[in-house]
Order: sequence, then C-alpha cells, then structure tokens
Amino acid sequence: MTFADIIATALDQIRLNKLRSFFTLLGIIVSVAFLVAVVAVIQGMNAYVKENIAGAVIGTNAFQVRRTPIQVGFFDDEMWKRVARRPRISYADAAAVRAAIPDAIAVSMNTGWPTPLTDVIWRDRTVGDVTIFGVTPPYQEVQDYRFERGRPLADVDIEQRRAVAVIGHDVAEKLFELNNPIGQDIRLAGERFEVIGVIAAKGRVLGQSFDGFALVPITRYEMLYGRRLTTTIAVKMKEAADVAPAMVRAEEAMRIAHRLRPDQINNFSVETADALVDFWKSLTAVLFSVIPAVVAIGVVVGGIVIMNIMLMSVSERTREIGIRKAVGARSTDIERQFLAEAVTLAILGGILGVVAGWGFAELVAAISPLPARITWWSVALAVALGATVGVIFGVYPARRAARLDPITALRAE
Repeated sequence: MTFADIIATALDQIRLNKLRSFFTLLGIIVSVAFLVAVVAVIQGMNAYVKENIAGAVIGTNAFQVRRTPIQVGFFDDEMWKRVARRPRISYADAAAVRAAIPDAIAVSMNTGWPTPLTDVIWRDRTVGDVTIFGVTPPYQEVQDYRFERGRPLADVDIEQRRAVAVIGHDVAEKLFELNNPIGQDIRLAGERFEVIGVIAAKGRVLGQSFDGFALVPITRYEMLYGRRLTTTIAVKMKEAADVAPAMVRAEEAMRIAHRLRPDQINNFSVETADALVDFWKSLTAVLFSVIPAVVAIGVVVGGIVIMNIMLMSVSERTREIGIRKAVGARSTDIERQFLAEAVTLAILGGILGVVAGWGFAELVAAISPLPARITWWSVALAVALGATVGVIFGVYPARRAARLDPITALRAE
C-alpha cells in the first residue's frame, strides 16, 4: 500500500465510526483546546500589559527619574529605610535632566503617590473619586494626550499658579453630558477651577478607566495638597532606541546634581515600565509551569483511550487482517496501516482542539476585558502533540495487528 492509500483507509475508518472516533479524541481535544486558549489569553495579557498598562503609566518611548523605584508589591524594611533617606526630586533636578538631554521631545514633572482622590463638583452634579495630578505642561506630551476640546496646560499657568484644570473624558462626560465644559467652573478640594481643556478618551485597561482624572498646574497643586514625597521627572524620546542612551545621560546629570561621589550608589531611580512588565511575566511564568502538567494528564488519558480503541479495532478487524496477509500484505504494511490510523486520529483531535481553543479564546476576549492573542507556536505544538500521542499510543495496537497469524485470522468470525 502507498502512503496515500494508508491515509485514505485511516480516514475511511474514522468516517465509518464517527461517534466512537469523537469520544476517542475527546481527551485530546479538551487538552489541546485548554493549551491553546490559556496560552492565547496569557500572550494577549503580556502584550496588553506591555502596550497599554506600561504605556499608560509611563508613556511611549519614555522613562522616569524617581525618588522611589517602580516596585510591584511591598518593600522590605531595609529597602524602605534606604528609599526613605533619598532626597526628593526637585525642580533643579528636572532642569539638570533637561539640560543633559536636549534632544528629548519633552521633559516634565508630575506629582506621585499618595495621589489624592477627590469629588469634582459642577452645579448640582458630582463625580466621585477623581484622581488629581499636578503636572508641568510637557507631561501632556509625555502621555500622548489628545485634546477633544479646549487647550492644554501652558507654562503661564504654572508660573502664575492659575486655578485651571484639564479633565479626562469620563469626568467631562459624567459631569457635563452634552454641555460644553470649556470655561465652566468646577470645584476640586473645595476650590474653584476653570476647565480649559478635555482630553480625548484613552479607553479602559482590564475594565479600569484611564479617563477619570484631572490635571492642574503643579504649582497650584502644591498650594492645595503640599509637595509630594514622590514627585517624578518624565522624559519622552523620539524613538524607542533613544531611551537607553538618554537614561544614561539622565543618570549622570542626577548624580552631578545630587553631588554623589563615584563610590556612592544612586539615591534616585531611572526606570522604564519594565518593572511592571517583568512582574506580570513572573506571574505568567507560574501559569506556564502549571499548564504542561494539566495538558499532560489530559493527553495521557486521551492516548490511553486511543490505544484501547485501536486494540478493539484490531479485534473487530481480525478477519480483514488475515485476508490482507493472505493476498500478500506484509506485517510492516499492517503495522503502518494501524499506526497511521492512530496518528490520523490524534492529529485530527489536535486540529479540533486548536479550533475549539481558538474559539474559546475569542469568546473570552469578546465577553470579558481579558485580551487573547493566538500564537502560531502554540498551534504547531498542539498539532505536534497530537501526532506524538498517536505514535506513542498507536505502536502497541499496530504491532499486535501485524503479529496476527494469517491462518488464525482467516478463521476468525
């Protein structure tokens, strides 16, 4: 028999026993679907964190000079003591960084934690828990804000400590609805602020809105809330490749500004959003370590079912095997035929599992904030896994079929 004849025979057997074939493959289908769907969600989350959350926190092609490092989780006592001894980031530090990186698109200062949440009031309407940031004008460029109404904060607003505010899309929509907010007076922390601009919507990240905030001049902010312990310098570069060299220049400028000797460690941090991305990847690494175990259990169960069904098939087709051997089929031909049937079954299960997993991943992305991104390596792995299972668990039934004595086989009913 040619290879094409062997595959055609295998497909005929599957078609003749559709229901049995389906239940035979159920374990592999479920395992492969789980693999593809979970990998798709994890890979989608990794890309989402990198492209959206990290960009929303620090900005695209940007880095920050901070008093405290970006740390996801808690500081230990020793680390907290070291951080607490660091000096605050000052306007002089920002000027030094700006002078060291003349090719930067924008160098800004913005207030850090603890970030105040306050009610924003206009007439008889209130929007609660709005995040208030004190910023310098370049911050709006660092964050790639687009304005749907009005104008951004300007240098004159900082210099004169003007009571003006730029509000996010959600705040404007909830507070003013169809009314034009530009020129309206709102109340923040009991003080009147004139709305001068509305920032276009940036959307939601995992269901969390990035449009529920208000920006005010940092000088006015410090009159209301005092100077923050964690004021931050943000630097935006033109290209991603420019970020690393600029970070080196910023570090040199900060060391000079803080009068650090060569043997002293930095009393500041120069960071991108990599800490957030690395933290998320450490979480997904744990998930990736669990996935193989879960998939392996399902695949082994599916493989055992395939082996049992193929053994049953050998028993049912004993007379057919005897006839084939009587007309000249070799033992290797019989072995290849049954092995091909097992492999075809397993590969078909892998393909059906890929389709099911793909569909489930898309369903998760459609009905939840979790994104999904199908990766071709997971698809290839799923199909290869199916083929491997077919080979491993199909060898024994195939050899048993090949070793049947043709005389005994012909006598079978």
